[in-house]
Amino acid sequence: MTEPDPRFQPLGGPNALSGGRELVLRVMPMPADANANGDIFGGWIMAQVDLAGAVLPARIARGRIATVAVNQFLFKQPVSVGDLLSFYARVTRVGNTSVTVEVEVYAERNPEQPQVVKVTEATLTYVAIDAQGVPRPLQR
Repeated sequence: MTEPDPRFQPLGGPNALSGGRELVLRVMPMPADANANGDIFGGWIMAQVDLAGAVLPARIARGRIATVAVNQFLFKQPVSVGDLLSFYARVTRVGNTSVTVEVEVYAERNPEQPQVVKVTEATLTYVAIDAQGVPRPLQR
Protein backbone atom coordinates (compact mmCIF):
# COMPACT_ATOMS: atom_id res chain seq x y z
CA MET A 1 0.00 0.00 0.00
CA THR A 2 1.31 3.44 -0.90
CA GLU A 3 1.67 5.87 1.98
CA PRO A 4 -0.32 9.11 1.73
CA ASP A 5 1.50 12.18 0.53
CA PRO A 6 0.87 14.63 3.41
CA ARG A 7 1.35 17.62 1.09
CA PHE A 8 -1.88 16.84 -0.77
CA GLN A 9 -4.31 15.74 1.95
CA PRO A 10 -7.16 18.13 2.81
CA LEU A 11 -8.02 19.09 6.37
CA GLY A 12 -11.59 18.38 7.45
CA GLY A 13 -14.20 16.23 5.78
CA PRO A 14 -16.20 13.16 6.75
CA ASN A 15 -13.57 10.48 5.97
CA ALA A 16 -12.49 9.65 9.50
CA LEU A 17 -16.02 9.53 10.86
CA SER A 18 -16.81 6.82 8.31
CA GLY A 19 -13.71 4.73 9.02
CA GLY A 20 -11.19 6.47 6.73
CA ARG A 21 -8.06 8.33 7.77
CA GLU A 22 -8.15 12.08 8.08
CA LEU A 23 -5.37 14.63 8.34
CA VAL A 24 -6.00 16.28 11.71
CA LEU A 25 -2.75 18.12 12.51
CA ARG A 26 0.39 19.33 10.81
CA VAL A 27 3.35 20.76 12.74
CA MET A 28 7.10 21.34 12.40
CA PRO A 29 9.24 20.68 15.50
CA MET A 30 11.65 23.43 16.46
CA PRO A 31 15.09 23.41 18.16
CA ALA A 32 13.52 23.85 21.63
CA ASP A 33 11.76 20.47 21.08
CA ALA A 34 15.05 18.60 20.56
CA ASN A 35 17.44 16.82 22.90
CA ALA A 36 21.23 17.31 22.95
CA ASN A 37 21.61 14.90 19.99
CA GLY A 38 19.23 16.90 17.81
CA ASP A 39 16.40 14.35 17.95
CA ILE A 40 12.92 15.50 18.94
CA PHE A 41 11.89 14.45 22.45
CA GLY A 42 9.53 11.47 22.50
CA GLY A 43 7.38 13.25 25.07
CA TRP A 44 6.87 16.17 22.67
CA ILE A 45 5.74 13.76 19.96
CA MET A 46 3.42 12.01 22.43
CA ALA A 47 1.81 15.34 23.36
CA GLN A 48 1.21 16.15 19.68
CA VAL A 49 -0.28 12.67 19.09
CA ASP A 50 -2.64 13.23 22.04
CA LEU A 51 -3.78 16.55 20.56
CA ALA A 52 -4.24 15.02 17.10
CA GLY A 53 -5.99 11.97 18.49
CA ALA A 54 -8.56 14.11 20.30
CA VAL A 55 -9.86 15.88 17.18
CA LEU A 56 -12.25 13.17 15.96
CA PRO A 57 -13.50 12.03 19.39
CA ALA A 58 -14.29 15.69 20.22
CA ARG A 59 -16.44 15.88 17.08
CA ILE A 60 -18.22 12.66 17.96
CA ALA A 61 -18.69 13.55 21.64
CA ARG A 62 -19.85 17.09 20.84
CA GLY A 63 -18.41 18.26 24.10
CA ARG A 64 -15.70 17.73 26.64
CA ILE A 65 -13.48 14.64 26.41
CA ALA A 66 -10.51 13.25 28.32
CA THR A 67 -7.73 10.86 27.36
CA VAL A 68 -8.25 7.66 29.37
CA ALA A 69 -5.74 5.30 27.76
CA VAL A 70 -2.73 5.16 25.50
CA ASN A 71 -3.31 1.62 24.32
CA GLN A 72 -0.24 1.46 22.08
CA PHE A 73 2.58 3.80 21.09
CA LEU A 74 5.39 2.94 18.67
CA PHE A 75 8.29 5.16 17.65
CA LYS A 76 9.39 3.82 14.27
CA GLN A 77 12.02 6.41 13.30
CA PRO A 78 13.60 9.46 14.93
CA VAL A 79 12.17 12.90 14.19
CA SER A 80 14.47 15.85 13.50
CA VAL A 81 14.18 19.63 13.68
CA GLY A 82 12.67 20.80 10.40
CA ASP A 83 10.70 17.63 9.61
CA LEU A 84 7.13 18.51 8.62
CA LEU A 85 4.94 16.12 10.63
CA SER A 86 1.48 15.13 9.42
CA PHE A 87 -0.88 13.38 11.85
CA TYR A 88 -3.60 11.14 10.43
CA ALA A 89 -6.39 9.82 12.66
CA ARG A 90 -8.99 7.11 12.19
CA VAL A 91 -11.78 6.12 14.57
CA THR A 92 -11.62 2.38 15.26
CA ARG A 93 -14.30 2.02 17.94
CA VAL A 94 -17.18 4.02 19.37
CA GLY A 95 -18.56 2.74 22.67
CA ASN A 96 -21.20 4.05 25.05
CA THR A 97 -18.94 6.76 26.50
CA SER A 98 -15.59 6.24 24.75
CA VAL A 99 -13.96 6.58 21.35
CA THR A 100 -10.78 4.75 20.29
CA VAL A 101 -8.57 6.29 17.62
CA GLU A 102 -5.49 5.19 15.68
CA VAL A 103 -3.00 7.94 14.88
CA GLU A 104 -0.22 7.65 12.31
CA VAL A 105 2.51 10.26 12.00
CA TYR A 106 4.48 10.86 8.81
CA ALA A 107 7.55 13.08 8.44
CA GLU A 108 8.27 14.94 5.24
CA ARG A 109 12.00 15.59 5.21
CA ASN A 110 14.92 16.61 3.02
CA PRO A 111 13.41 19.39 0.86
CA GLU A 112 16.07 18.95 -1.85
CA GLN A 113 14.99 15.34 -2.37
CA PRO A 114 11.63 15.06 -0.55
CA GLN A 115 11.01 11.86 1.33
CA VAL A 116 7.94 10.87 3.37
CA VAL A 117 8.41 8.28 6.15
CA LYS A 118 6.16 6.93 8.89
CA VAL A 119 7.71 7.88 12.22
CA THR A 120 5.09 7.04 14.85
CA GLU A 121 1.83 5.14 15.30
CA ALA A 122 -0.42 5.03 18.33
CA THR A 123 -3.83 3.95 19.57
CA LEU A 124 -5.58 6.10 22.17
CA THR A 125 -8.95 6.03 23.91
CA TYR A 126 -10.90 9.11 24.92
CA VAL A 127 -14.04 9.31 27.07
CA ALA A 128 -16.83 11.86 26.87
CA ILE A 129 -17.23 13.67 30.20
CA ASP A 130 -19.62 16.20 31.70
CA ALA A 131 -18.71 19.46 33.45
CA GLN A 132 -17.84 17.55 36.65
CA GLY A 133 -15.53 15.14 34.82
CA VAL A 134 -17.95 12.20 35.03
CA PRO A 135 -18.27 9.94 31.95
CA ARG A 136 -21.40 10.66 29.95
CA PRO A 137 -23.10 8.72 27.14
CA LEU A 138 -22.27 9.64 23.57
CA GLN A 139 -25.10 10.99 21.42
CA ARG A 140 -25.99 8.56 18.65
